[in-house]
Amino acid sequence: MAFECINLTVDDEGVALLELNRPDRLNAFSRQMVAEWREALAQIADNPQARAVVLTGAGRAFCAGGDASDMTVMQSAHNVERKEYLWKEIQKIPLAMERLEVPVIAAINGTARGAGLDMALMCDIRLCAASSTFAESYINMGVISGDGGTWFLPRVVGVSRALEMLWTGRVVDALEAERIGIVSRVVPDANVRSEAITLARSIAAQPPQAVSLMKRAVYHGLAGGTLAAHLDMISSHMAIVFDTPEFNQRLNAFKARKKS
Repeated sequence: MAFECINLTVDDEGVALLELNRPDRLNAFSRQMVAEWREALAQIADNPQARAVVLTGAGRAFCAGGDASDMTVMQSAHNVERKEYLWKEIQKIPLAMERLEVPVIAAINGTARGAGLDMALMCDIRLCAASSTFAESYINMGVISGDGGTWFLPRVVGVSRALEMLWTGRVVDALEAERIGIVSRVVPDANVRSEAITLARSIAAQPPQAVSLMKRAVYHGLAGGTLAAHLDMISSHMAIVFDTPEFNQRLNAFKARKKS
């Protein structure tokens, strides 16, 4: 599948750069972009060279949400057609993001509104430019988040803050976003992509099996269940990583340093 609305590259250090590429529309999601986004995620998942992902937007925005022209199409559709489109097209994106074994870092440049904010929340780590702004803007159109924002946002900022953002649609600036946990770091506008790539490369250089199992363990713990079940899973993961070449190389290097 040839991409028109997405740019996807993988560098020699294992970092996949996934760039939304509709800068004239502030990278708003169109039906074509949704289809390309799903395909790009599938390509990353199937690429053993991809060990970390940086997600960003071309131009002056990360993503302004859904394209108004697509909303018009949805408006004229039958309610069953709307349901089918959400479930079979749009909602496959958060499910694919959840299944990705590699870390995903959002480099948020400019605005992240509606589906754009939800997409950022699907990422494991979020860095943003100092000029970035955030809003769950669905309420301004009288609709609700269709791609999982009501799932992700409370887990990131807590129920009270999430409901305030969802019910008011108010704009949050970069400093507040950092304070309430939407992003982990605010960086100068010119540096947001390079900082995210540097972070991704540092993670990509770590033992891949340990990185992926650690990601799986963290999200397993957040999903609920008992401590005993979680620890049982961790013991299985530990048994696996002790057999990886990366563990044995690092253990042998550590023992050699101790002897010297």
